[in-house]
Amino acid sequence: MKEHRGRLTKDGIRIYEQSDFAGMLAAGALAARILDDIADHVFVGQTTGAIDGLITQMVEDAGAESATIGYKGYQHASCISVNHVVCHGIPGEKKLKDGDILNIDVTVIVDGWFGDTSRMYVAGKLPRKAERLIQVTHDALFKGIDMVKPGNTFGDIGHAIQAYVEAHRMSVVRDFCGHGLGRVFHAPPNVLHYGRPGTGAVLEEGMFFTIEPMVNLGRPETKTLADDWTAVTRDKSLSAQFEHSVGVTTDGVEIFTLSPGGKYHPTYSS
Repeated sequence: MKEHRGRLTKDGIRIYEQSDFAGMLAAGALAARILDDIADHVFVGQTTGAIDGLITQMVEDAGAESATIGYKGYQHASCISVNHVVCHGIPGEKKLKDGDILNIDVTVIVDGWFGDTSRMYVAGKLPRKAERLIQVTHDALFKGIDMVKPGNTFGDIGHAIQAYVEAHRMSVVRDFCGHGLGRVFHAPPNVLHYGRPGTGAVLEEGMFFTIEPMVNLGRPETKTLADDWTAVTRDKSLSAQFEHSVGVTTDGVEIFTLSPGGKYHPTYSS
């Protein structure tokens, strides 16, 4: 569906209307509910392909559409990135082992609106170093979200994330970033997860975008495998990611993809 609502800033960022928030909330809620419902299907011996099949069915059962099936030739309703895979992991027949951590990323289309979110899961017992990585990544996302209000800049968001991560002796991936969305999957701006305060475009009420930091236990460099999708850490260190879709409000931020069941962190049941 073509983008057509609201005005564009000088940076090419679309400003949506107040009435558009409801559409984003509906799309975000479905994506978040699917990630809640898939949690019980992540276990030792499960395949990422089976998880993706369940997600595909959940999207269909909801009467929605997957944004990723057919996107640039991609054929799955999710990206599932295990251990040292940074992002864009392709679901397949590999079975999860005890202690594997994985990011599941889902984007759905509901009445033309895109809901995009991801979170971390664990198969079996969560290793201590992975738990620490996941916690820092989770908290870094919310450090970035705390910066979202009119008058702040995208550099403020990136700096908050980078400063928090590096204070914990971890690294922020620079090869991938968040993005604008709304009635399209990807649009300006690029939302960097590093940067300097006060730089970049100024946030305005009605901007919709994702914040989705990828954090590595080792160095930040990545490489993309021969399948042209799967991105991995060059040093094979563990990587984690959390993602929310958000909208800038009059005095702050609205998160469109909150977990309805409080399952956004993999230790929710402990």
